[in-house]
Amino acid sequence: MTHTRGRVIRSQSGFFTVATPEGEVTAHLRGRIKQGAKTGDLIAVGDWVEVSTPPGEQAMIEAVEERTRKFSRLAPTARGEYEQILVANLDQAVFVFACADPEPKTRMLDRFLIIAERQDIPSLIVANKTDLVGEDEAQALFGHYPTLGYRLVFASANSGQGVAELGAALRDKVSIFAGPSGVGKSSLLNAIQPGLGLAVSAVSAATGKGRHTTTVRELFALEDGGYVADTPGLKALALWDIEPEELDAYFPEISQRVPDCKWSNCTHIKETGCAVMAAVEAGEIAAARYDSYVRMRAGEDDE
Repeated sequence: MTHTRGRVIRSQSGFFTVATPEGEVTAHLRGRIKQGAKTGDLIAVGDWVEVSTPPGEQAMIEAVEERTRKFSRLAPTARGEYEQILVANLDQAVFVFACADPEPKTRMLDRFLIIAERQDIPSLIVANKTDLVGEDEAQALFGHYPTLGYRLVFASANSGQGVAELGAALRDKVSIFAGPSGVGKSSLLNAIQPGLGLAVSAVSAATGKGRHTTTVRELFALEDGGYVADTPGLKALALWDIEPEELDAYFPEISQRVPDCKWSNCTHIKETGCAVMAAVEAGEIAAARYDSYVRMRAGEDDE
């Protein structure tokens, strides 16, 4: 029996495809790993694992290495609090939002960024479909994010704008492609690598909600090196393991002003002497970002 280290690149109905130095193998998870109470996914796409391959028998995953990073959310299920891990051990998160058609949901983008901040995952924002609105409008919608330290790429799969820059950013990295439905993720992936978006769309079409629906998650190999994982268009993104009073730490423009607040337990919503609210009034913090913070703090929605 041989034991090999590999990366999980596909998960479907209890079967896991593992990329190893000797090639890809399909394996099951060893039963003893499943024992005990579960509050989250035991294994996820992107995990590094140890695989045993007994001659003539089904390959088995014997151990799962500790994750360095993970992009996860509070699972939308009825089984209580459960952490759904979309991708593990990734190098960066690429968040794709359209400038129009559909209208950009910047509150959801802010939720993506908070999850990435919580896990210390570098973020890249793609403002797609710039051809529909023009440069000035695209800047008005997304131009404040680079001032917060986030990399921003203006893109259009139709015109080719930003495609080369985005392709270079993906090279030799494990990345997650995430964003709402209809923002053009598959079109961008096709522009970067012909056929890639079509493959991703086929997997996304097989992913859905319901007891009898098969769930497929997969890392797709890039010709220039690296992997990309697409996610089906997310309608909800409930935060996992982040308490309301922690939120200010994950907004860079807010966290740097917290020490200047009059009160140590300031919520930055109603207190006098709040440095954050003063910065909002002075135009130093984007009103849309502050609105995201207030709504998340109040638990009003997850979109």
